[in-house]
Amino acid sequence: MHICHVITRLIIGGAQENTVLSCEGLRELGHRVTLISGPTRGPEGSLLERVRAGGYALIEIPELIRSINPWYDVRAGRELTRLFEDLRPDVVHTHSSKAGILGRFAATRAQVPRILHTVHGMSFNRTQSWPVRFIYAALERRAALHCDHIVNVADAMGRQLLAAGVGRADRISTIRSGMEVDHFHPDAGERDSVRAEWRVPSDAVVVGTIARLFLRKGYEQLLPIMARAAAHDPRLHFVWVGDGSARPRYEAELQRLGLSNRTTLVGLVPPSAIPRLLRGFDILAHASQWEGLPRAVVQALLTAVPAVAFDIDGTPEVVHDGRTGRLIRLGDEAAFADAICSLSADAALRASLGAAGRELCLREFDWREMVSRLDDLYRSIPPRTRPDHRR
Repeated sequence: MHICHVITRLIIGGAQENTVLSCEGLRELGHRVTLISGPTRGPEGSLLERVRAGGYALIEIPELIRSINPWYDVRAGRELTRLFEDLRPDVVHTHSSKAGILGRFAATRAQVPRILHTVHGMSFNRTQSWPVRFIYAALERRAALHCDHIVNVADAMGRQLLAAGVGRADRISTIRSGMEVDHFHPDAGERDSVRAEWRVPSDAVVVGTIARLFLRKGYEQLLPIMARAAAHDPRLHFVWVGDGSARPRYEAELQRLGLSNRTTLVGLVPPSAIPRLLRGFDILAHASQWEGLPRAVVQALLTAVPAVAFDIDGTPEVVHDGRTGRLIRLGDEAAFADAICSLSADAALRASLGAAGRELCLREFDWREMVSRLDDLYRSIPPRTRPDHRR
């Protein structure tokens, strides 16, 4: 089959890494694969180098941008329709909000036989004002009518979609977001070398966070949590991996809270560097307010690092409270800090939670399983008939 994946941009992020792994795996299975994206720019980094070496076609649409721009959006929709009519794919599979909405409408106009969409994170969510949430929910309801199947990376999102009247239960399923699980494992030697690079004291307990320095990633909540935990345990040292437009603001807040000397800002790194950095963590703190299924949490658990996270969206599907980490009621900063401190004080508990988390994630998040399930799903969908479709 010829399979076209469509995504708004190819920054370093969970949805993008999922999409790239899907393209690579489907090509290895013998499919013809085309990836269509908007321009990739900004402080979040880029996956373009990996994509260009992936052995499949990449097409960029300059007008396909993340922000709402009616002039650009109309042009991007027309260009997607033209491409689908020219390429005549057997499957169009869209990702992310903008590409998902425009791509599904365009694929319908071009009479593509099979149209799918993956929800990596809800386009309408608790962090938005109600008018924005209402508009996005309405758009998703309409786009679902132009879609044969919706894939979620977490069961929670399927429930949220159905509660909002988006899609049908028999056309929604969960396929976990695949990881290159072989790359993630504990390594005591690398743990020591990474921590030496960070100049962390030998007796420190490292609490790491992997997320873009960006609103809604939870840093506004994490900063007071860090201050509270640091006041109780002088051994705590914090490491942030990621970059973004809010970095100057957060650096100023670290200075104000007296945490600058106890926090290492690693900055932006390529995805290939994440496994090694995770080996330097003792605990992962994930305070995001909006998630699909947090990729950083899965990667930490694969490295046998227990996680502390808020009880939102798909997070409870990997952070099992008291078994693979600690799950905290959204907004309870005191309980979050207490959970960090209780784990920092008990190395045996950290090891037990980390081992259970690694076992769970090895079983559920192998990228090869994701690709196999996608392939099966594509083949199971009866094609919409269209005139003179070339196989």
